Amino acid sequence: MAQNYPFSTYLILLLITITLLPPEHAIVDNISHKLHNDPETIQLASRDYGNIVQEFPAAVFHPSSINDIASLIKTSYNSSVPFNIAARGQGHSTRGQAMARDGVVIDMSSFRKQRNGVAISVSEDPLMGYYVDVGGEQLWIDVLDATLEHGLAPVSWTDYLYLTVGGTLSNGGISGQAFRYGPQISNVHEMDVITGKGDFVTCSSQKNSELFHAVLGGLGQFGVIARARIALEPAPKRVKWVRLLYNDFSAFTKDQERLISMNGRKEKSALDFVEGMLLMHQGSINNWRSSNFFPLSDHSKIASLMTKYSILYCLEFVKYYDHQSEKNVDKEIQDLLRGLAYIPGFHYEKNVTYVEFLNRVRSGELKLQSQGLWDVPHPWLNLFIPKSQILDFNSGVFKDIILKRNITAGSLVLVYPMNRSKWDDRMSATIPDEDVFYTVGFLHSSGFDNWKAYDAQNREIIKFCSDTGIKVKQYLPDHSTQEG
Repeated sequence: MAQNYPFSTYLILLLITITLLPPEHAIVDNISHKLHNDPETIQLASRDYGNIVQEFPAAVFHPSSINDIASLIKTSYNSSVPFNIAARGQGHSTRGQAMARDGVVIDMSSFRKQRNGVAISVSEDPLMGYYVDVGGEQLWIDVLDATLEHGLAPVSWTDYLYLTVGGTLSNGGISGQAFRYGPQISNVHEMDVITGKGDFVTCSSQKNSELFHAVLGGLGQFGVIARARIALEPAPKRVKWVRLLYNDFSAFTKDQERLISMNGRKEKSALDFVEGMLLMHQGSINNWRSSNFFPLSDHSKIASLMTKYSILYCLEFVKYYDHQSEKNVDKEIQDLLRGLAYIPGFHYEKNVTYVEFLNRVRSGELKLQSQGLWDVPHPWLNLFIPKSQILDFNSGVFKDIILKRNITAGSLVLVYPMNRSKWDDRMSATIPDEDVFYTVGFLHSSGFDNWKAYDAQNREIIKFCSDTGIKVKQYLPDHSTQEG
């Protein structure tokens, strides 16, 4: 039976708003024909990667230019009855952050297809060095491909590359490189932004700086990113990828903190990526995010340790190299390993290309898609925890809540530290006050019938932090009010 979508009245009002504006607010080009309300388009825009929230827009806007987007926003701003607008890139939010109930969703993916790669341009400046100008609708994987043609690449990434530039810069953009190079928002020189009034504004830390800092990490509340100028450096060719197993959380975090203390951009001994994850009893040894890392011959002894300790902690780090540094990379890693307190005999290495490492999640995604397990509910929870309270978090959450509920074994749980000095306090992203803090990500996948159990666990974790005074900050938050 066909589903009835509750938007026809809203669309009529929207079209009236757009077409009957007073002459002084009339838009140059008629954009009403770029509003789509067919059931398939509306259905797609009503859901996101989280598959938990569903909000129906009145229409979906398919822009063919930046001016179209500015005109739409200006129309709403000048209307006596403004309508909600949300820019949707890949729809990778988990709680409806890119939805616009009874309003208009701007389909940035359709805009990207129209531009067909012309919105990625590499240049050099005598003072700034190499940089790339990128449309906000472009995917990071395409930025990587385009910059590598010049032997260059950005230095800060997310674990998953099939996200839009505007989307990650609106949140922060973090991964294991952030301890050394900062989040993606710390590597932007300049932006073009369409403000909430529909104005097109170029901004940087020197020009219109208030807008520049507000937009970066601003959750899309201060404007739509039309273009970002991102810093580039020479791209490495290959990476040494190392994983170490721990049964002691204190030793695990101490070693992580030691590794991220070497963090100068030009510091040759510094690593390029540090992360960590939980391996839980009854869970998978190789997860979807980087499958087949641990050799099959070691699966039984790793599984035995997981059974013995319930939780193992896996420290993961990477060192980039090229033909000039290849002869030294093994010695540098051996020197590092000598000072670390991992379980003897549980040290694993891979040698892969730079692109294979950065795009490591893609193969897992394609496998899950083929099994029908990608488009399922994702009740994620991402937190920033001060260093001084991470041991308390382990005791109360990992060793108590998680084990008692016993539903997280098949999920991916990330745990890794970052340096506050690599972030800019002027930007909108909120982080703990301490010099070192941890990101903890519960990246759950569930069925449509049991996601509420994970949601209840997430709420219990937040309540535990509140009750025990852990000064947690939420990353990728779901705010229903301006107060949060």
